Amino acid sequence: MISTDLQTWFVCVVTVLIIAHSNFSRGSPQVIFAVNCGGQEHIDVHGVRYQADFNRVGTPSDYGKNLNIQRVPLQDAILYQTERYHVDTFSYTIPIPEEGDFVLILKFSEVWFAASSEKVFDVMLNDEHTVVSDLDIYEKVGLGTAHDEIIPFSVRKGKLKVSSETSEFKGDLVVSFVKGDNDNPKINAIVVMKGSPEDVPTLPPLPWNTDDDIEGDDEDDDAEEVTEKKQIKHKSGPKTVDPYASDDSSLIFPILISIAVFIPTLFCLCRL
Repeated sequence: MISTDLQTWFVCVVTVLIIAHSNFSRGSPQVIFAVNCGGQEHIDVHGVRYQADFNRVGTPSDYGKNLNIQRVPLQDAILYQTERYHVDTFSYTIPIPEEGDFVLILKFSEVWFAASSEKVFDVMLNDEHTVVSDLDIYEKVGLGTAHDEIIPFSVRKGKLKVSSETSEFKGDLVVSFVKGDNDNPKINAIVVMKGSPEDVPTLPPLPWNTDDDIEGDDEDDDAEEVTEKKQIKHKSGPKTVDPYASDDSSLIFPILISIAVFIPTLFCLCRL
């Protein structure tokens, strides 16, 4: 007769095999391009191989290595620590060898500025489609925190379709980081994969940030101000003495004295 432990082990093995077969049958997204901008070749936790940066326009930087990047495994922090920036608009040209549905993943982290509105820029595709407007990395996620922009697009019959816009397509996707009025455009890493946004591994939620509590419209600010005042009032000053705790101690003290007197008395009586 099969033991309970053996039955449990068998069920676990079968479950793992079923899951593995399901994932294999469904297939994983096909990555057709990945580059670690400003850095060297890297393989991430999902097995995606990023080539070393080949661009010669702009400046590569690894200043971000001074920071511990949030929202990303330690192994992949390098993707958000190295970057390429330029004092003017610059681009990456990515060959798209076939038709289909694709996703462009742009990886960013702010490693220099510690305030919003210091670095703001746009991202365009093929000089026609603005896919990211007024990107302020710090405003979105703060300092030293991973941020991904996920942009679906499709290529069919010589046409590039992005959102509701369509343009002629001649085989290359040109991703441009457009210089704005506030500092220089930059990029940390780029991935193009075949599939849909649902296939893209997502970053974990942002950690709780107190700065978020003071943003919003006037009505929200008023409500938050009242809540904040209540919290400060609750936390300020010494704790209030509990009157019931005082009463309990006044009752317990005589009882303890009675016990202390009773035990020696009982001992003496027993010796008589």
